[in-house]
Amino acid sequence: MIAPRRFLPSVNSLLALEAVDRLGSATLAAGELSLTHSAISRQLKHLEGQIGVTLFDRAGRALVLTPAGRDYAATARGYLQDLARASLKIRAAGARMSLNLAVLPAFGSQWLLPRLKGFSDANPSVVVNLGTRLAPFDFGSEPFDAAVHFGVPDWQGVEYLELMRERVIPAGAPSLLPHGPVPPADILSLPLLHLESRPGAWEDWFSRRNLRVDRLGGMLFDQFSHMSEAAALGFGLALLPSFLFEAEAKRGRLVAAAEDYDRLEAGYYLVWPRGRAPGRPLALLVDWLRNEAT
Repeated sequence: MIAPRRFLPSVNSLLALEAVDRLGSATLAAGELSLTHSAISRQLKHLEGQIGVTLFDRAGRALVLTPAGRDYAATARGYLQDLARASLKIRAAGARMSLNLAVLPAFGSQWLLPRLKGFSDANPSVVVNLGTRLAPFDFGSEPFDAAVHFGVPDWQGVEYLELMRERVIPAGAPSLLPHGPVPPADILSLPLLHLESRPGAWEDWFSRRNLRVDRLGGMLFDQFSHMSEAAALGFGLALLPSFLFEAEAKRGRLVAAAEDYDRLEAGYYLVWPRGRAPGRPLALLVDWLRNEAT
């Protein structure tokens, strides 16, 4: 149930409050909103009366927000941003149905997007919107219908559709590997690139080849895309998932440093809230991806 109207301020009043807080001046806020200084003052006075709390103090002609005013402005800013995003999504979708997905950047661009093109062509009534999330979140407080999860099925309260198991291979620029794959021991003599979210990945790779290594150094990255680009530029070798390596190998920017992929226990999953019947757009996507999953 929505609160009584007397507790709901106008959007114009919230815009005035947010602008004064952000710009630090009613005069600047008036200029941004194409209003007069007195109009900004009236909007804030009306808002203050409606809320029943002092939101600003006067210092001559200047308006200075109180601590309560600044807190309320921060809340209003979030509300206005959410409202703008919702309006943009509706305008972009038009009469079509929207499906909001949280994706992992590299997997989303290299594996999911090419498949979404086919899905969109087959389902023109559905508009798919993508946002980035790197870790599990609460579907109840985020504007997503489903998400891509990497790892094992340890996200609580969701349904799972396995999309693919992780396969990794060490790769580098052709200048670092002029003769292609090399023995595992020789890889230790080359600079290695590391991903923050995959600590110990290189150590595990060498361990599977009965080579004991510890505390391997090298450049550290927080995104696969940056690490892959660094590898292609010759900074070192990167341990890359199959979908990312294959995309760069086709362009001639990376070559494999090993003969084959390592298949890991971790995988990529589409997840959505358990106990909530999927809407028609999500149901269509799940059916589509079941045929695309490998």
